Amino acid sequence: MENSTLFLTYLGILLTLLGLSAFFIIRQVFKTRRVETTLGRLQNKLTKEKGTAQEYYELGSLLLDKKLFSQSALYMQQALKALTEEEEQENAPLIFNALGYSYFAQGQFDLAIRQYKAALKITPGYVTALNNLGHSYEKKQLTVQALESYEQALKVEPNNMTAKRRAQSLRKRVAIPMNVQQ
Repeated sequence: MENSTLFLTYLGILLTLLGLSAFFIIRQVFKTRRVETTLGRLQNKLTKEKGTAQEYYELGSLLLDKKLFSQSALYMQQALKALTEEEEQENAPLIFNALGYSYFAQGQFDLAIRQYKAALKITPGYVTALNNLGHSYEKKQLTVQALESYEQALKVEPNNMTAKRRAQSLRKRVAIPMNVQQ
């Protein structure tokens, strides 16, 4: 009696784990299929005809997720060209930031910095662009500028963990030794 109860308990646990695993696998398959369908549809449409800034941005974002950075940069540039005046104020910073990330991922830090600054010119309090700008400056070994970017992000969003952590680390490196006089 005791062995059969233990067996049923183990069997129940095993079936629960298998059911949960199947659920998550099926969910991931549907998610991947949806992304691939959207990617294919947008690529087909945008190779045949001109699209909207939103479509170019969406395709560029999907390519960013797939780590196809150079292709993503091309579509982000197309999104900037397709922006209307009404969309520019709201959507341009997002596109500039994504384009900057594409360049950053390719190791083109100067181009990334230029894009992040363009986003910040339109929306000065854009914390994600400030963090990305700081990271780009770090990669270029421009510690003081990186620290300034992170501190600016903290002024806008004081609880931003990325900016807090990076600024704290950079402050240790920038600390100027005092000239001790006796």
